[in-house]
Amino acid sequence: MLKYFKSNISNFIILSIFLLSSLTAFLITHRKFYLFDLPYIGFSIFIGLTLHNFLPKAKKQIGRLISQFLVGFYFMFFLAAFVKVNMQIEGFFFQILSLFFGGAFIHYAIAKIFGPLYFGRGFCGWACWNAMIFDLLPWKKSSGRIRFLGSVRYFHLAVVIIAVFVLYFKFNYSVTTGARASLQWFVVGNIFYFIVGIASASILKDNRSFCKYVCPIPPIQKIFSRFAVLKFRIDSQKCNECHACEKVCPMDIKILDYKHRDSRVRSTECILCNACSDTCPTKAISLSNSFDVCTHEFLKYRKSKSK
Repeated sequence: MLKYFKSNISNFIILSIFLLSSLTAFLITHRKFYLFDLPYIGFSIFIGLTLHNFLPKAKKQIGRLISQFLVGFYFMFFLAAFVKVNMQIEGFFFQILSLFFGGAFIHYAIAKIFGPLYFGRGFCGWACWNAMIFDLLPWKKSSGRIRFLGSVRYFHLAVVIIAVFVLYFKFNYSVTTGARASLQWFVVGNIFYFIVGIASASILKDNRSFCKYVCPIPPIQKIFSRFAVLKFRIDSQKCNECHACEKVCPMDIKILDYKHRDSRVRSTECILCNACSDTCPTKAISLSNSFDVCTHEFLKYRKSKSK
């Protein structure tokens, strides 16, 4: 039992983050709902992580997909349809402006702002309700990023913030506007995201193109992800530099560039999907807990076509 705990300590730390956050939210708001909400998310991710560890190499990613669907369906159908909470990023900003300590605020604080201090952008890899569909598409191996599209998601975030401020201060729209309006915002927003995400994946032949170019969440996550405690390390004694890890990385991280600098994979683009470690033929890549800071992003970009 002790051996199992030591080999899966990161899983227990992540679960503990959600359980402690649940207790904190309950003590602050006195809403019993948070004693179910956050533990459900934490245990869903924990189940996926545990399955990933025990499944055979060729099927390990199934554990991650199960985690995504357990969390994704909960957000999309239970929270949206029954609780009627706008879990889109707009809902988060509306709650901040309204000084409302609600579900969207708590979710973003844990998964997108302070949580990344430990698990980086792991929520993108294990619990994103949009990515749970994108990861099922057939274009799993990316040909590299398109450099000029990298700023689109920052522009998207700016548009979201401006729209929220205009609606809040000019038209008095807030979290108290009504559950129906929140549900409509959530539904319309997700339909837009799914259409754009699937279309971009099809055009660019890249499942995670939405994450790299369109999603407004990564610019927020990346702030604290650079300090993330949980990152991948490469055992230089085992690594034979076959580049298998880089070929399967959905986020186009040049993993071996970090190895050459005797560094963990510090990229803020890492979503902890484990594709690299699952693929490594020498088992040279594993998760580790340590303290360091991302100072350089080593990413693979597509070569521009010569005229």
